[in-house]
Amino acid sequence: MAEEDRMVKMEVDYSDTVAKLIPECETLASENKLNEAIDKLLVLEKQTRGAGDAISSSKVLVCIVSLCYKRQDWTLLKEHVTTLCKKRGHFKLAVTKMVQRCCEMVPEIQDKERKMSLIEILRTVTEGKIYVENERARVTRTLAAIHEKDDELEKAAKVLQELQVETFGTMEKKEKVEFILEQMRLCFETKDYIRTQIISKKISTKYFESEDTEELKLRYYRQMIDLNLHHKEYLAVSKNYHEIYNTPSVKEVEQKWKEALQRVVLYLILSEYDNEQSDMLARIKTDTNLSKLPYYQNVLMCFDTAELLNWSILKKVYSQHLKSSPGEPASPLDKEENWDVLQMRVVEHNIRVLAKYYTRISMQHFADLLHLDSKEAEKRLCEQVVKGTVTAKIDRLDGIICFTKQKDTEQILNAWSGNLNSVMDLIGNVNHLITKERMVHQVS
Repeated sequence: MAEEDRMVKMEVDYSDTVAKLIPECETLASENKLNEAIDKLLVLEKQTRGAGDAISSSKVLVCIVSLCYKRQDWTLLKEHVTTLCKKRGHFKLAVTKMVQRCCEMVPEIQDKERKMSLIEILRTVTEGKIYVENERARVTRTLAAIHEKDDELEKAAKVLQELQVETFGTMEKKEKVEFILEQMRLCFETKDYIRTQIISKKISTKYFESEDTEELKLRYYRQMIDLNLHHKEYLAVSKNYHEIYNTPSVKEVEQKWKEALQRVVLYLILSEYDNEQSDMLARIKTDTNLSKLPYYQNVLMCFDTAELLNWSILKKVYSQHLKSSPGEPASPLDKEENWDVLQMRVVEHNIRVLAKYYTRISMQHFADLLHLDSKEAEKRLCEQVVKGTVTAKIDRLDGIICFTKQKDTEQILNAWSGNLNSVMDLIGNVNHLITKERMVHQVS
C-alpha cells in the first residue's frame, strides 16, 4: 500500500492555531510581506502534516495558493503548487482542496499565457492521481476550449481525447456524458469520423431515459445524425430523428415534432430495404400524428403497398411538397442527389413487387415495367439478387427472368421423400382394390 493511501491517526488538533495564524498571514501579505507569510504557513503545514491533522493541513495549503494568487505572484504560485503536491506523506484531502482552489482561479485569469501556464502546472501535478481526476478533466476541457478558440481544432481534440472519463468513478454521469459529447464534436469537426463512431459507443442510450437528460439527449442524437449522414446511413438517421420526435419537449411544440416526423419519413424511404427498415415503416405508418402530414403519409404508404410506382408521376406530385419552404430547416430532398437515391428506391420497390407477382417474365417486359432500358434493368435486378432481397435467374439466350427460389438439398430430399410416400400409398391402395376385385370375382 502506498504511503499516501495509509490511514493516519490525528495526534494533535491544530485547528485553533490555524484559525489564529491565517488572518495574521493575510495581513502580512497585504503589507507586501508575502514570503514571510508563506514561510510561517509552511512551518505550520509541516506541523499539521506530521500530526495527522488533514483538515488543518487543507486550510493551510489553500491559504498559501490563495495568498500567491491575490498578490499576483505567479512564479511563487506555480512553485508552491508543484512543491506541495510532491511533499512526502501529504494527505489526499489537502492536495484535493488545494487543486480545487487553483481550478477556481483558472476562469478568473484574464492573461492567456498565465492561464495556460497554470493549467499545464495543474495537469502535471494531477497526472496519475485518481483522487483529483475530476479536476484534471475540467482544466483539460478548459485547455481544449482555448485551443479551439485559437482555431487549433486538432490540438483541442487530441488534448480532450486523453481523458477516459467513462472510467472515472467519482464523476457524475451527466458530466461524463457532457465530456464525451464534447469529444465527439471535436473529433467530427476534425473529420476523424472513425474515432467519433468509437467514442459515441461509450454513451448508453438508456441514460437518456432518466429525468433531466433531454438537452443531452437532443445533443447526442443531433451529433449522431451528422455522423450518419456523412456515412449515408439513412436508416440510422431516421431512427435518430425518431428518438428526437419521441422526446417530451419536442412533442410539446407542434412545429418541432412535425419537422422531426417529416425527416423520419423522408430518411426512412431513402434507406435501403431490409427487415429492419420494413419493421420501422410498419410502426411509423400507425402513428396518429402522421395524418396531420398528408403528403408524407401518402408517400410512405406508396412504399408499403405491393403496387408498381411510376417515378415520373411520383416526382411530379410530391416534388414541391417534400421540399422545405423558405424560412424552414433544410429538407433532405432539397438536394438533387437525394432525388436520385429516391428514384433508385422506387426501382428497388418495383422489382420486389414484380418478384412477388411473377414467376417468369421476359427481360423486355420487365424493363418496360421499370421504365428502364434492358441493361439498366438487369443491373438493378442483379444488385437486388446479390443483396438477397429477391431470388431470380436470368436466361440470357431466351431473355427470360425466373423468380423462383432455389431449394437447398434438405428441401429437395424432403420433397422427394414426400413424393415417394405418396406413390407407395397409391400402390398400396391399388393393390388393395385389385385384391378386392379378385375376391368378388371368385365368389361370383
